[in-house]
Amino acid sequence: MKFACAVAAAMLAPATAEAGDLRILCPDRPGLNTPACTIDPGHVQIETGIADWTREKHPGSVTDTLVTGDWLVRAGVGRSTELRFGWTSYGRERERDRMSGDVQTSHRTGDITLGIKQNIAQPDGEGFSVAVLPSVTLPVGRGPIGAGTWSASMLIPISWEIGHHIYLQLTPEVNAAADQSGAGRHLSYGSSGGIDIALNKKIDLELEVQAIRDRDPSGHATMALASAALGYQIGKNWEVDFGGVAGLNRASPDVEAYCGIVRRF
Repeated sequence: MKFACAVAAAMLAPATAEAGDLRILCPDRPGLNTPACTIDPGHVQIETGIADWTREKHPGSVTDTLVTGDWLVRAGVGRSTELRFGWTSYGRERERDRMSGDVQTSHRTGDITLGIKQNIAQPDGEGFSVAVLPSVTLPVGRGPIGAGTWSASMLIPISWEIGHHIYLQLTPEVNAAADQSGAGRHLSYGSSGGIDIALNKKIDLELEVQAIRDRDPSGHATMALASAALGYQIGKNWEVDFGGVAGLNRASPDVEAYCGIVRRF
């Protein structure tokens, strides 16, 4: 309730900048990294995952997961501070047994994530920019889309402009991740890193890799991913995106493809 009131206050507050003075649109999506920029005070940005499909192949089965309506609301409440609310509204998991051909399908809603991003340097994301992003996930959904228990994370988004509209990005993280059983939490840690290139005023290309060490009680593993994504900006306040992710080892999902949209108010 307090978070909802804070978001409402941010939406109703007089904007501190006219449309022409707003920072460059800086969405969280697409890609594996999290940007260090924050939303202009008095403004709200809604980022929606329209469709996100993932395939995982196991020795005895193949699992396809489709998530739609993956929402992130970011509300600027200060010059360098934003509140964040995320919710996965629907997911479907389809598991096929390779030997028998039997199929099991689950339809579920996901969990809610609350967070706050505090920028430490350059809230517009230009030059050298750093932020901290603690968050907590509440188990309002059901497995296999929901985690079954609460979890928490700390991210440190970093970006550095190394050339004309070319940025290096790094997002180290540490998590109290939900156990696969849904009965507790364990340590996971790692980082994403990559390069963000503005091909022109409308098109952004992101090339990234990620490595996460997961110490789940059911078995420790290191997930390794490579990603490519494009964002296409429509005007000053809209963006659509498309992306793909490939697993680099057996502990990672084989392939992922997604698309989404961003709107700033």
